[in-house]
Amino acid sequence: MTGQSLSHEGKMITSLQSPKVKQVVRLREKRERDKTQTFLIEGYRELTRAVAGAVSFLMLFYSPEHFLGSNEHTLIQTIKDQRVEVIEVSRQVFEKISYRDRPDGLLAIAKQTHLSLNDLTLKKGRPPFFLIAEAIEKPGNLGSILRSSDAAGVDALIVCDRCTDIFNPNVVRASVGTLFTVPVVEVSSDEAIQWLSHHHITIVATTPAAKSTYTQVDLTGPVAIAMGTEQLGLSQKWMEKAHLQVSIPMCGVADSLNVAAATTLLLYEVLRQRS
Repeated sequence: MTGQSLSHEGKMITSLQSPKVKQVVRLREKRERDKTQTFLIEGYRELTRAVAGAVSFLMLFYSPEHFLGSNEHTLIQTIKDQRVEVIEVSRQVFEKISYRDRPDGLLAIAKQTHLSLNDLTLKKGRPPFFLIAEAIEKPGNLGSILRSSDAAGVDALIVCDRCTDIFNPNVVRASVGTLFTVPVVEVSSDEAIQWLSHHHITIVATTPAAKSTYTQVDLTGPVAIAMGTEQLGLSQKWMEKAHLQVSIPMCGVADSLNVAAATTLLLYEVLRQRS
């Protein structure tokens, strides 16, 4: 199927001034994403996981010259079968709309979906396992945290007092599409704390001042691991509400780990203890 056009009209967009090209570029900005309640998904893996996660697509752009494998046309057809507008673009146009250094020729506009705490379900047969991310500032860290959450089997990521838009293209990229596999809820810290208390879920806070390390506490029950900002850690509100405080041993000159790395350690300790 190489070279075969899959667009509705069979016409390729070659102009950088095309209104559709400008529409994609505007969606790099949070204001435009909030206004339209849409966002960008770029990449074969990301789009494949978005399809599996029943994401609603509005438009798909593709550039065969950038394809890295032989399965792209199957994915394009799958999305087209959902009555999505599919548009072939020139190499130059795709490199304009892409936000990657090495694009793989696939980029879509999709509808945002928003979950509430009431949408979360506590699974029967095992204790609840949640991750709290308070005011994470860097999109790359939030994306990496999503990736670790997916890998460790977290029931949901609860983003509190957000500083980073979860639909930021760099969150989607760093998450490698796990944004569509892990339930994500955005709420205030007060709402999250009240909900966790109502469901009798133990809040575990990380702090260098804790007397117990993260491997010395029992994480086998209902638990919510709370992680804070890159620079300051968890707020006083979360520290006061935490049932357990734990530290990560630091043997070198650094006094803390990157928040995504620290999160991964805590999540896998929960997984280890429950294995």
